[in-house]
Amino acid sequence: MDRINVSTVSEFIFVGLSDAPEVRFLLFVLFLLIYLATLAGNITILVAISTDTRLHNPMYFLLCNLSLLDILCPTITVPKMLEALLFENKVISFTGCMVQLFFLIDVVGTEIFLLAVMAYDRYVAICYPLQYMNIVNMKLCAHLVIGTWIAGFFNSLLHTSFIFTLFFCDSNKVDQYYCDIPPMLALSCSPTYLRELVILTVAGVLGSGAFLVTLISYIYIFLTILCINSAESRQKAFSTCGSHLTVVCLFYGTTICTYVRTSSSYSPKQDRIVSMLYGIFTPLLNPMIYSLRNKEVKNTLRRMTRQVRTAL
Repeated sequence: MDRINVSTVSEFIFVGLSDAPEVRFLLFVLFLLIYLATLAGNITILVAISTDTRLHNPMYFLLCNLSLLDILCPTITVPKMLEALLFENKVISFTGCMVQLFFLIDVVGTEIFLLAVMAYDRYVAICYPLQYMNIVNMKLCAHLVIGTWIAGFFNSLLHTSFIFTLFFCDSNKVDQYYCDIPPMLALSCSPTYLRELVILTVAGVLGSGAFLVTLISYIYIFLTILCINSAESRQKAFSTCGSHLTVVCLFYGTTICTYVRTSSSYSPKQDRIVSMLYGIFTPLLNPMIYSLRNKEVKNTLRRMTRQVRTAL
């Protein structure tokens, strides 16, 4: 193992998205609006579920955790990106970079595990509706959610410790708009082969395992839906599950594409696009696909709107 990091680099500089002033301002407005919409959508879901006792069940408890993660994920990276776009302040301290990377990997890992738990929850609900409350009760659901957060924490601790015990001595320019594993590995002047091997193994096993659970759950769900006699009910179920699976595949596909590969195949431009998909756009889409299309949630939001209008 290498000694603890004694590199000469005390801060890092993000390459950013663009150096052209007019482009930077347009990007600032665009990403600010997306970020605010993401916060508004996910906070609305959290308030709606927490204030309506009829939504206090395992499925909505999982949705609350997903909304919380979808608030945290862009909050870790987007404010610094907006600062760089508006004020050209692209500098982050060594400690700040380490903290940013830790929380990002923690949130992304937790969300991967949580999506697997949500897929299992839907599998039981659709395939075994009569036994659902006995199988997926609130106690089991709470234990599974706590397990996802713990697994995400230790996964992030492992990756962060591997990255920030490397030496950074030749350059401090991070070819990304936030601190992430691939650009940090590419930036290091230490041998990274063994660390990459461990990171690839851990990310591959955990990510592929969670994706496999999700995929198998949805396969069984689709097979069960095919057995539904009512064409209208079958079409509605297919539409909902298909939307869910699209977002799941988008999130898994982009994260696996980012982390399960060697530093020699690192492409900064490609990584910036891919990271925006799972770090910015997926948290924006999740409230609409997982919650706002849900009848119970929409009814709760209508009641909340009426109450606000009455109060005003």
